[in-house]
Amino acid sequence: MSAEEVICEVRYYIDQDGLEEFAAYARTWKMLIERYGGRHEGYLLTRQAPMGATVSFPELAEDNAEPLAIARFAFPDEATYLRYRDEVQRDPDGIEANSRYSGKPPFKRYERIFLEEWV
Repeated sequence: MSAEEVICEVRYYIDQDGLEEFAAYARTWKMLIERYGGRHEGYLLTRQAPMGATVSFPELAEDNAEPLAIARFAFPDEATYLRYRDEVQRDPDGIEANSRYSGKPPFKRYERIFLEEWV
C-alpha cells in the first residue's frame, strides 16, 4: 500500500436542467469525503469563455459547450482512501445517497482520473 497522497478528479457530464439535483449530490459526496479523512477542493462548473478569448493552439483545441462539473479531492494515502471507500458503504448518508441516485444519477456520465504531483 502506498503512502503517497491519493488525488482524484472526477468530471461529470450533466444535464443543464438537472443542476439543482446535481448540487444536492455534490454536497453529499463532499461531506462524505471530508468525514472520512479526505480533503475536497469543491466542484467547478463550466461557463462560457470570456468574449474574445482564443486558444493557443487552434488546430488542437476546441471549446466544449457541454455542461461539465469537475470535482477534485485528495486523501493522505491509499489506506485512508480505501478505508473511505469501505466505510461510506456502511455510512447512513452514503447508503441514502447510493440509494437515491442509483436508479437515475444526476449526470449523464463521468470520468474518474487519479493524479499525482509531477513537475
